Amino acid sequence: QVQLVESGGGLVQAGGSLRLSCAASGRTFSSYAMGWFRQALGKEREFVAAIGWRGWSTNYAGSVQGRFTISRDNAKNMVYLQMNSLKSEDTAVYYCARGGPFGGATPSQEQYDYWGQGTQVTVSS
Repeated sequence: QVQLVESGGGLVQAGGSLRLSCAASGRTFSSYAMGWFRQALGKEREFVAAIGWRGWSTNYAGSVQGRFTISRDNAKNMVYLQMNSLKSEDTAVYYCARGGPFGGATPSQEQYDYWGQGTQVTVSS
């Protein structure tokens, strides 16, 4: 059974930074693409960033390009999302998800099979 546990969310002022972490269980973590998604209150869940299974490829939503950075540490079974220059519109619950085996950095939610419980990020203006 795969478990994903996010941490690092919180309250931050606009312009500030946060680093989200996702701890994954399972010995095959390094063989899977990983992604971050978010869901704001009253809105549908949307793609934020993804990273291929080797960490060589990344993909970002246009709204976070240049401000957010996704990375992974396969030795520690961890995925990170560094968020800089945060805006009020970044306020949402952020979810970590597991993509396909030996997969690329796809933004398609249908390609992700396991999801964490989410961590709240609130950006005050």
